Amino acid sequence: MIEALINTVTEKRAKAKSKSSSIVISSRLRLARNLEAYPFPNRAKTAQRCDILSKIETALKDIPYLKKGFYYKMEGLSPLEKKVLVERHWISRELSELKNGSAVFISSDQVCSVMINEEDHLRIQFIKNGFNLKALWKTVNQFDDLLESSMPFAFSKDYGYLTACPSNLGTGLRASVMMHLPGLSISENMDKVVRASNQLGLAVRGLFGEGSDASGHIYQISNQQTLGESEEAILNRLGGVLKNIIEHELNARLQYLEKNESRLLDQISRAQALLSNAHLISSDEAMNHLSLIRLAIDLGFLPEEFRSLVDYLFIEIQPGHIQFPDTVISAELRDIKRAEFLRYNFNKLPSLNFDK
Repeated sequence: MIEALINTVTEKRAKAKSKSSSIVISSRLRLARNLEAYPFPNRAKTAQRCDILSKIETALKDIPYLKKGFYYKMEGLSPLEKKVLVERHWISRELSELKNGSAVFISSDQVCSVMINEEDHLRIQFIKNGFNLKALWKTVNQFDDLLESSMPFAFSKDYGYLTACPSNLGTGLRASVMMHLPGLSISENMDKVVRASNQLGLAVRGLFGEGSDASGHIYQISNQQTLGESEEAILNRLGGVLKNIIEHELNARLQYLEKNESRLLDQISRAQALLSNAHLISSDEAMNHLSLIRLAIDLGFLPEEFRSLVDYLFIEIQPGHIQFPDTVISAELRDIKRAEFLRYNFNKLPSLNFDK
């Protein structure tokens, strides 16, 4: 059912000329919204959830930006299709576990996804490559205003936008970035970053959000407070912390290279050799080796143009993608297919150049 969507992603990547960032992989803004006069999804009856879905579906289909997009009801998707959508960050794991009355709209450019009847009636999400929070907010704000003009959202003068979870009250805005932090991870300084971020009201999570591991040294960093601050204040505070983390990551990379040059070059060389020749590899092992290849690109040992390939592989080697569109296969067969896929793609990479 989602083959057409995945095919457009492949075509888009083939035409794109990536300008991905060395540290910030992507920026995401998410708004939580609820309709007036309806209970939150977890308290709504099936008939109410279906009514909410119908109203939101009608409103979204009237938005020109979404007219050529994709619309999926959760009950119409297979477990494997849902897994692929989760791995793409288009839906949450929570939405993937729901059925009647839950759905998702995905824009044709894959920048926007709107989840319906997850924890809230609406979860509006925009994701773009690189460090783009403020520019992205203009787009999200316009989309939110357009949607609110067609259906009133639950709002309180005292608390702002009303949400199922009190932690989302107020603006309902969660801003986050996906960061590649191998320097801080390898030098064992990530614990300090996590503690400092938590003290500043930020959350640090793994690749797939809460409860997930930081596979491939990839972390999601986001605000936790949505009440009592304007959207601009949230973005400014988060942006300031992120710039500080970027500076620490760059310093950690240079210091590690200076103190452990032979070890790092050996790790990178082994990573490329394994990814180019392995016949059996798990997703976690592949992610960690890909992280070293991305670091090699950032340090100038491989051409910068291949960074987009690594970012593409971070997603394509996940368990759901390796199986899609075929039927579910065993873990060992997944590891075999993953290794084959990586060998094919790593034939495109030139030799490492450590003379720079």
